[in-house]
Amino acid sequence: MSVSTPTLITFLIYIAAMILIGFIAYRATKNFSDYILGGRSLGSFVTALSAGASDMSGWLLMGLPGAIFVAGLSESWIAIGLIIGAWLNWLFVAGRLRVHTEHNHNALTLPGYFSHRFEDESRMLRIFSALVILVFFTIYCASGVVAGARLFESTFGMPYEYALWVGAAATILYVFIGGFLAVSWTDTVQATLMIFALLITPVFVILA
Repeated sequence: MSVSTPTLITFLIYIAAMILIGFIAYRATKNFSDYILGGRSLGSFVTALSAGASDMSGWLLMGLPGAIFVAGLSESWIAIGLIIGAWLNWLFVAGRLRVHTEHNHNALTLPGYFSHRFEDESRMLRIFSALVILVFFTIYCASGVVAGARLFESTFGMPYEYALWVGAAATILYVFIGGFLAVSWTDTVQATLMIFALLITPVFVILA
């Protein structure tokens, strides 16, 4: 499969921009709190777009259309259920968790928050919650890497195994360099691209 020069140039610019954002975030990171939570300084706009891109990128643009194409409109319940769940989470959990983590020794992670909140001296609660996060976020991150690899494979004719390594390497690089700020800022850029894609693609499909 041949790749057009504009497509290749656009892709390379995109990867370079993500890594550049990682370096900018690195310069803005002064301590461990900045690296883990961005110093709790992110505004609502970046937070919302970042959370949306992290939660909805792979399944919204690839998984959901594929499921509806294969099984029909009944699969739209996937989107309905996830939208309701996300809304309830923001409504009842997010705000309270933001306040209580700061009041409980300025906990930077959920295991740390649970440990301080329930005064767990044995550290079993911290270990168990960390294991739950490790297991389920491994699956979650793997699905994102697979989605990216499938995109590279279909767009550039790249072998799937190589595409996995390219996507994972770019992501790991900017996360290691810039931490939470890099993730949030790159997710904001990606969310903006997703919004334009979701609005423009149906128009071009109808015109075609």
